[in-house]
Order: sequence, then C-alpha cells, then structure tokens
Amino acid sequence: MSDERKKVITISREFGSGGRLIGRRLAEKLGVPYYDKELLDRIAEESGFSREMIESAEKRAKNSFLYSLASAMGTGEAGPESLSLNERFFLAQFDTIRKMAEEEGSCVIVGRCADYILRDLPYATNVFIYAEEADKIKRAVEEYGVPEESVRKLMKDTDKARANYYTYHTGRKWGDPVNYHFSLDSGYLEIEDIVDIIIEYTNRQIRRGTTIWDK
Repeated sequence: MSDERKKVITISREFGSGGRLIGRRLAEKLGVPYYDKELLDRIAEESGFSREMIESAEKRAKNSFLYSLASAMGTGEAGPESLSLNERFFLAQFDTIRKMAEEEGSCVIVGRCADYILRDLPYATNVFIYAEEADKIKRAVEEYGVPEESVRKLMKDTDKARANYYTYHTGRKWGDPVNYHFSLDSGYLEIEDIVDIIIEYTNRQIRRGTTIWDK
C-alpha cells in the first residue's frame, strides 16, 4: 500500500475516557487491524521476550520510584548490553510498532507510546482522548464494571502509570496537546460521533513535510 493511501491512527487516552472503545470502533469502521493488548503477542514474537516478562515490566510503572530505579539499573557499560530489561522491552516495542506502520497497511494502535514512535510519519494521526472526572467515573463504573468505591484510586493510579511510562521513555509530558494532532473530550459526544469526527479529521488532515514536533 502506498503512503498516500495509508492511514495509521494512534489513540492515547485517560482511564475512563473510552479511548479503547473508540479505537476498536474506529478500526471496525475503517476495516483495518486494531492493536491494543494484542500488540504484546506481536512484540514478544519478534523480540524473543515472553509476553509475561513484558507485562511484568509494565506493571512496575505504577510506582514511579521503582520504575525509574529498575530502568536505570544497567551494567554500567556502553552499548546495548548495558540497557535494563525495561529499556530493552521498550526498544522491542519501538521496533515492532515502527515496522508495522512502515511495512504494513493502515491500522489503529492504542497506547504504548505509539504517537511518539510514529511522530515523523506523515500518514500517522495521533489522537488523545480525555474527559472530565465525573464522566470518566460514570463510564468506568457502568461500562468497565469498576466498583464505585475504588474507581477514583484506580483511575489515578492507572493514569499515573501511563504518565510515568510515557515521560521516562519519551522525555515528554503525557497528555500535552503539542504531542498530538488532535485532542478530544469524550464526555460530550457518543462514541459513534467521535469515531466519525476522527475519520473526518484524518480525511481532511494536511500532510506536511514537517511533524508536529519539528516546529
């Protein structure tokens, strides 16, 4: 497929904003592959790391101190052998996502710093989905089945983990509008309307030689 016809959309999202639901419906409507948790199997297959090892490393991001400490513990030597497991996992993720976007057709990718990894591809559109706290709590309880008494803590911990992981590996602030082409509050529209808006945006998006971070 030529670059002119490709449409790779990355979805970054706050917990409870419906980003995963939006991403899945977007892929269905466009008739393209959808990658979320499924991406772990692809990364494991191409890197040789087990899915369990990768998932375990990601869970450490829920504690910013422990994650930073673990990620900083290399051998003290130069070269790839000095990288921590967390850093090797991220590089494997980087290579897999990059390869998918460059060699395969259109797709939708949720999370995993895909916006950063694909930031210089002219046919990639990076979207951030957020919402007001009340709307996120309502969705988490009613659609995700999260107990009401624990939803605020889970929401805070999950977004903190995502922010820690993103900042550590990219050096940028998770959720900052300048990192994305398009940010949208999901609390005011139905999912189907949001999907249509994203598709319309990608259809009208001007493909420029510079990226959003070259300015």
